[in-house]
Amino acid sequence: MFNLYFIPQEEFCSKLGYFNPFIPIFAANFEIGMSFRRIKSLLVVSLSFVALLVSTSTKANESVVLPTDSNKVKQPIVAEAEPAAHAAKEEGSFNVTETILEHIKDDHSWHLWGHTSLHLPVILYTSKGLEVFSSKNFLDEHHEQTIYKGNFDYKIIEGKTKIVDAAGVVDVQASKQLWDFSITKNVASLFISVFILLVVLLTAASAYKKTGVKSAPKGLQSFMEPIVLFVRDEVAIPNIGAKRHAKYMPFLLTIFFLVLTNNFLGLVPFFPGGANVSGNIAFTMTLAVCVFIVVNLSANKSYWEHIFWMPGMHWSMKLFLAPIELIGVFTKPISLMIRLFANITAGHILVLSLICLIFIFKTVFASAIAVPFAVFIGLIELLVAFLQAYIFTMLSAMYIGMATEEHHHEAHEAHKEVAHH
Repeated sequence: MFNLYFIPQEEFCSKLGYFNPFIPIFAANFEIGMSFRRIKSLLVVSLSFVALLVSTSTKANESVVLPTDSNKVKQPIVAEAEPAAHAAKEEGSFNVTETILEHIKDDHSWHLWGHTSLHLPVILYTSKGLEVFSSKNFLDEHHEQTIYKGNFDYKIIEGKTKIVDAAGVVDVQASKQLWDFSITKNVASLFISVFILLVVLLTAASAYKKTGVKSAPKGLQSFMEPIVLFVRDEVAIPNIGAKRHAKYMPFLLTIFFLVLTNNFLGLVPFFPGGANVSGNIAFTMTLAVCVFIVVNLSANKSYWEHIFWMPGMHWSMKLFLAPIELIGVFTKPISLMIRLFANITAGHILVLSLICLIFIFKTVFASAIAVPFAVFIGLIELLVAFLQAYIFTMLSAMYIGMATEEHHHEAHEAHKEVAHH
């Protein structure tokens, strides 16, 4: 502990070279004069160093001037240096977030290579009628976003088609009356996946019609049959039941193959792959709504009774649990929607982040680390693509089974009736 004492201000301030009679000073009881000399020296060195840096920075930022006469105005020669510096800055800058989001979001065109893209049709319905044109009209000769003048002035803003005025400002009232039915990248990829499924499934079905189910499967039959049997024996029967599963097999197989095909296509880095369909919240929401409709339309009386008025419980607990069970009816499909969307999107972001390390560090050593890890994560994504299709289908089957199952008290009453007869 330092012993502090009050010293006369005149004596203290004489060491600093100034005097202020209004400020009381406390000092430590050890060679105060030497301490202040050291502090003063350090301050002088620090200020000198800062001044040197500031002067050097100022000189670097000053314009270089030509030697001229004293009567003439000195002209800075920075006109040629600025464009070069600006170009170097644009070339060297790399926005990781923008690059990743550009690859996982939906778009009105499908990038192939370089400046070559597959421009998709834009279908708009406004107060002036239906309008169809190519998304190429939204780009100028420098591949930059521009305004297309049709029935209205249209512009792509944050991936959405908006009606704008002459200054490019969004016309909110007119945009509210705009209906966009455009074929975007995700919609085109969905059409491709549906086409692939139709070709594969119809080919396998026609082969079964010719050879029957007793002969050994060949070709696509041998590939599809184990998957169909897996969905039936491991997903439908355990969760729905052996008696009721056949009714829901077409629905479950459609969900499984649709999700699986889009997951695999999303892992292909070139056309016709690369679209993030399963990572689009609209796609997963549509599937979840379909599951919600099938579950609630298939639900029996006992299912609704256990939600709104649970048998065998006190009325006070029924009042408490009924709202919770009703909320659960909606949270189940919401969990399906978010789980598939989040897992697929996270996988794409992880792979793209590893690839972006090469452009961030700009060295071959970064690629030696990033590429093997990206390949490894890509192989894991193959497993995740199958697992997400399986989990989505399994949970859908589980919700259907919960809505259609015969509860224990009903089974017990049915057993009593049989025994009575």
